[in-house]
Formats: sequence, C-alpha cells, structure tokens
Amino acid sequence: MSPVCSSNQMRSSGSVTDAELARMLAEGAGKILVDIRYQHLLSGYLLGDVGDAMAQAWIGAVLAQHRPTDAVLSEEATDNGRRLTSDRVWIIDPLDGTREFAAGRNDWAVHIALTIGGRPADCAVSLPAIGEIYTTDTVPAVGGELTGRMVASRGWASYESGHVSQRLGLDMVPIGSAGAKAMAVVRGDADAYVHAGGQYEWDNCAPVGVAQAAGLHCSRIDGSDLEYNRRSPFMPDFVICRSELRDPILSALAEIA
Repeated sequence: MSPVCSSNQMRSSGSVTDAELARMLAEGAGKILVDIRYQHLLSGYLLGDVGDAMAQAWIGAVLAQHRPTDAVLSEEATDNGRRLTSDRVWIIDPLDGTREFAAGRNDWAVHIALTIGGRPADCAVSLPAIGEIYTTDTVPAVGGELTGRMVASRGWASYESGHVSQRLGLDMVPIGSAGAKAMAVVRGDADAYVHAGGQYEWDNCAPVGVAQAAGLHCSRIDGSDLEYNRRSPFMPDFVICRSELRDPILSALAEIA
C-alpha cells in the first residue's frame, strides 16, 4: 500500500485544493440538507430519502467537475469497481444518520474523505444541524483531562463496547450517527468510541481521518490498522479513543476476543 502524501497542494484547472474541496463538499451538502427540512414540509422516510438523494447528486456533480479522474465510493451511488484500480478515491456518506435527520434530531453528519493508497488524507465531517465542521487540516489536537465517558448508539450498544465501558468504568453517552459520535471524541466531550457489529467504509473513513489528525488513536478492535478502498467496503469494527486509553481499551477487548 502506498504511503499517504499531503494533497493540499493538488489543484485541478486552478480550482480548490483537496483539503478545501473536502471542506466545501461537507459544508455545502450540509446546507442543502438543512434547507430540505425547511418548515417541516417533508417528514419521515420521504424526508430521509430526499435528503440522501439530493446531497448525493450535488456532491457527485461537484466531484465530477472538479476531480473528474478520481474514483468515488459512496453509500448512495452504485459502486462500478473503478476505485479498485485508483490510488485517489473519495469515500463519502452524503447523509450519515438518515434516521436522525428524518426525525428532526441534530446528531447526523456529512462525511467526505479523500483516500490516497487506502489511507485517509484530506477529510471533513460536518454536523450541519449545529453548525460545526471538522477538517483534517484545521482540527486542533485533543487534550485536557479525560471525561470518563464513551459514546454509543442510541438504544443499542455492542457487547464489545459494553465490556469496555464496564471494565474501564466509562459512562455510556447515547448519540445517533457515527460521525456525530466520533466528533464527540474529537471535541473532547467523550474519551472513546468502540464499534463492533459492522459498518461500511463510508460510515467511518472521514471520521477516522479527522480523529487521526486530532491525535486520537484509531484502529480495528484487535489493534491492527484501518485500511480503506478494499474490494469489500464492509468494516466490521473499529476503535477511536484518546491515546492514553489505547492500551487499556485494546487490552479489555482482547479479553473477549
């Protein structure tokens, strides 16, 4: 696998850099999604379906114009396989947390990640409902005292995350989308996010890229590296946590492996 290189100087026909484009895609799609909820004229499944479709259409059109030779893997687009022979692949989730979005909640996100050689390079995660955006080139390092909290899905927690919570004495904080959970750790509101039970690459690639840029530990639950743009985009598990909790969390997970 080729090493990750900085792509901030990449430009296409005098256009924006990769880092700028990632941020603008996350921010622009977020504005579209917020506007779709205007005056609650749409609701329920229809609202979620329209949000997914319109955010995907806009992101896809922008990438086609500004990065026509790059490959794309998206939850809301057909995977034509071209990405498997491409070094530069955008992995996106136009609307992470469709259920939360459709329910009028705030804990949903937009994920934009440029991967180079299977590694996150320039990434952005926006939380449009609360007006926040996190990017690999601007996110500050996470510091300060530990909070004693870890994030988990609302209404459900995996056996693995429950074991870590009990073993390390971390209180569970329920949050909706994967991006919203990961950014809670990046923001310093929680110390860890342990997921098992399966996701897809678009669910966590951009959050992992931003988390790594913030100095957090990111890996599979067995401690191995996270790799993207694999033939199967299924991602069984991962850990995002404060670096000082890396060993305790991985040791706790090894107890139940």
